[in-house]
Amino acid sequence: MNPLSRRDVLIGASACLIAGRTRAAQVFKTDEVAPGIHFRRGVDEDATSSNNDAIANIGFIVGREAVAVIDPGGSLLDGQNLRATIRQTTKLPIRYVVLSHVHPDHIFGAGAFLEDKPQFVGHALLPNALAQRGEFYRGNLEKILGQGKAGPVIQPTLLVKDQTQIDLGGRILKVTAHGIAHTDCDLSVLDSQTSTLMLSDLLFVERVPSLDGSLKGWLAVLAKLKTVGARRAVPGHGPTGVDWPYVSRDLERYLGALLTETRQAIAKGVDIAQAAKTVALSERDKWKLFDDYNGHNVTRAYKELEWD
Repeated sequence: MNPLSRRDVLIGASACLIAGRTRAAQVFKTDEVAPGIHFRRGVDEDATSSNNDAIANIGFIVGREAVAVIDPGGSLLDGQNLRATIRQTTKLPIRYVVLSHVHPDHIFGAGAFLEDKPQFVGHALLPNALAQRGEFYRGNLEKILGQGKAGPVIQPTLLVKDQTQIDLGGRILKVTAHGIAHTDCDLSVLDSQTSTLMLSDLLFVERVPSLDGSLKGWLAVLAKLKTVGARRAVPGHGPTGVDWPYVSRDLERYLGALLTETRQAIAKGVDIAQAAKTVALSERDKWKLFDDYNGHNVTRAYKELEWD
């Protein structure tokens, strides 16, 4: 699939924005996890017509001169609600919208911010991921939410290959592009002022992780992130503010079990279908939505590790 042209994006965005206005945006509750850092906890569900794909932790950071959105939400309405919440908190311009990775629950609210004319910040590999999956994701989400309610596919305008800094006025955010981990286009955002690390889906808490990249890569990225010196983290799912790096232990334990037991299954000649039913079952009672995602995770891990 070819990347969407700017014209296609704008036409699609206009159509979705018009459709989205059939329901007024509503302010939602956020947690101020650190001074000036506000996040809404997503529900521990998959996307449904009743939750509008508001299932991820999304939020914003307020500087002296500007605002940065950290993931705009899972649908156009989710993004509109986030924008309304920001506007209740501050009238400062929204200059940046960070798209942490390609998954729908984190990016499809981006269309709600087009009128602000921000920089849409993404991993250098995000355009390719959106070209391959964006319309597929949007089509599937519209089947759940209804026509025009998913939101447009917005391409990033500011690409991060390694690291870049965002200046909000008296507040510098460090944006880091990571190697293949949860996906192949994961970003993290560090606010040094409050030692807060916004990890999006590089960190899952309570809700079972979803592997869409590299198991070994994810463990390596987590090990590196533990050295950045942050005291607090915001995960993509789960409580909005957690102690870092202490909280990473549960995710590392699960990914470690996935790694060890998948390797053992391969060594024993267990086929991929049977492995998906048996690997990491000791983790079952420790995670929400375990049965919905563990089999997929095992399958991804098996394909990665089969030729180690």
